[in-house]
Amino acid sequence: MKKSTINLLIVAGILIALFSWVIGAYNGLVTLDEETNGKWAQVESAYQRRADLIPNLVNTVKGYAEFEQETLTGVIEARAKATGINVDANNLSPEAIANFQAAQSQLSGSLSRLMVTVERYPDLKANQNFLGLQSQLEGTENRIKIERDRFNVSVKEFNATIRKFPKTIIASSFGFEKKGYFEADAGSETAPEVQF
Repeated sequence: MKKSTINLLIVAGILIALFSWVIGAYNGLVTLDEETNGKWAQVESAYQRRADLIPNLVNTVKGYAEFEQETLTGVIEARAKATGINVDANNLSPEAIANFQAAQSQLSGSLSRLMVTVERYPDLKANQNFLGLQSQLEGTENRIKIERDRFNVSVKEFNATIRKFPKTIIASSFGFEKKGYFEADAGSETAPEVQF
């Protein structure tokens, strides 16, 4: 064989290897991106379950005529606001996650105030419908935490991968951007004060 043919084959082999690596790197990033989007869908599903339980809880509590209407109204309004904020899985920016989290935190606060108010109504606390809904809501809150944690692990893996060299070149070339984490609510580092 001629030397020019050998050189041409070597260059072609290098280009094929480089092209194969680019395809593999791109496909790996797509897989991580889709995994993160799937984890986000699980987070939304857990929050939706909570939103679906709230009307049942409110209706059960509403049956007690003397119950504070202001508390119920706050829960209903917070639920409406929380379910009104949708985050597109293709835009999981830190700002979008923060807005979603703020609305969900407001709903959590309203639910906490509702549960504290319920303590003054022994008949309601003993109601089987209420107890069942309260138990389901507690389970849902645990699911939300688990799904948020899984989402954060997925985001960490995705963000780390797109920042590592040489995949950062592929990521920036094809528009893969850093995704946002769920973070602790402001003030959560301070333990709540318990008084007896």
